[in-house]
Amino acid sequence: MAFTPRVFSGIKPSGDLHLGNYLGAIRRFVPLQETHQTIYCVVDMHAITVWQEPEDLKRWTYEIAAAYIAAGLDPKRSIIFNQSQVMEHAELSWIFNCVARMGWMERMTQFKDKAGENSENVSLGLFAYPSLMAADILLYKSTAVPVGEDQRQHLELTRDIAKKFNHDFKKQIKANGHKGDFFPVTETLATGPAMRVKSLKDGAKKMSKSDASDLSVIYMMDGADLIAKKIKRATTDADGLPSEAAGLEGRLEAENLVGIYAALANQSVDHVLATFGGQGWGAFKPALAELAVSVLAPIADEMQRLVADRGEMDAILRDGAQRARAIAQPVMDEVRNIVGFIR
Repeated sequence: MAFTPRVFSGIKPSGDLHLGNYLGAIRRFVPLQETHQTIYCVVDMHAITVWQEPEDLKRWTYEIAAAYIAAGLDPKRSIIFNQSQVMEHAELSWIFNCVARMGWMERMTQFKDKAGENSENVSLGLFAYPSLMAADILLYKSTAVPVGEDQRQHLELTRDIAKKFNHDFKKQIKANGHKGDFFPVTETLATGPAMRVKSLKDGAKKMSKSDASDLSVIYMMDGADLIAKKIKRATTDADGLPSEAAGLEGRLEAENLVGIYAALANQSVDHVLATFGGQGWGAFKPALAELAVSVLAPIADEMQRLVADRGEMDAILRDGAQRARAIAQPVMDEVRNIVGFIR
């Protein structure tokens, strides 16, 4: 069976967005509008697998939706909504809980990393959330997902769940009028290497809102002056910039700043170093600050405007949810029939 080329992806509203979220995910979503049907979700149901202050959850949900739009996603071309407005996500997740095997879930390394030695005291949702992620993707029969390395194992689980559902209910799927599989075996969508942004104060750590120093993180809603200040105070070493990428080996902070410049300018690292090689940080940091402000400040301004206009944001999210349900409801009607639920 041929499936409509459709992309699904989502970001969890669990904190303020930063440069790593933008370069690693959000910016990469925009070009896909040209080649696929695109569905971009704020996965607020995933967020509550760990405790969230309700007002913070609402604020962060609006912020992510605003970031999607400010970065270039068109809410008329892409479906943009928050997950909890389409309850079929939860319903399909329960069915997938009954398809997936305990052994599959226990192998998920992200659960082990997040739970640590406290696994008996974390929520059941944190353990089972990969089946919700599978439901997010397969509810729309998504054929491709742009995922980073940290989510690749979860996409493999999604593929396993789709295959098992298609196998277990093969007879019922055929009786329901399908000649092939009901769910696609979703593929990873190659969108080029993701920029792994590191802390501006410690190149060995990823950029994170949990960092002790606020100067280590560029937030998506930082103003122009603050963006420039953080870059100019970023940690560097005493050496100048090399003329080729090999010269950055072992120089974590230098590699991070050059990588940020390359990503923001849509250039290769070698191209950046061909321009700045042999120069010192006194020349490079102001250039990076100017570039970052030119790219990020307009996004921050638009995010600020959108977040302040709850009426506009609510209208966008409601419209997106309606369009998402138009796809999701027929799929769930068939799933209920296939598994034997009386409707």
